Amino acid sequence: MIRFIFRFLGLLCLAAAFILVVYDGTKSIAGNALVFTSVRALWELINAASLARLQPLVAGFAGGVLWDPAMLTVLDAPAAALLGIVGILFLLFGRRKKPLIGYERD
Repeated sequence: MIRFIFRFLGLLCLAAAFILVVYDGTKSIAGNALVFTSVRALWELINAASLARLQPLVAGFAGGVLWDPAMLTVLDAPAAALLGIVGILFLLFGRRKKPLIGYERD
C-alpha cells in the first residue's frame, strides 16, 4: 500500500513537472527569451501565506544558515526540475524489490 502511494505521488510530481515545462516553454517562445518558473513563484501562486510563515520557522535553526543559503537556493531553483527530482525519488522509493535468485525470501 505504501509503495502504491509513493508511485502515485511520484507520477503526480512528474506530471506537474511536465506541465511546468510546457508552461515555461510557451512563455519562452512568446517572450523570445528563456523563462523558468521558480519554486518561490509557484509557491506564492499556490499559497503565499504559508511561505511567509515558513521563513521564521526555518530561520531559527542553525543560526539562520539553514534559511539564507540553503532554503533561498531551493526557492530560486526551477520548479519543473525540483518536481522532477522529487517525482523520480518517489518512484524509486515505490519500486518493487528485485527477487533474490537462489534464496528463499520470507
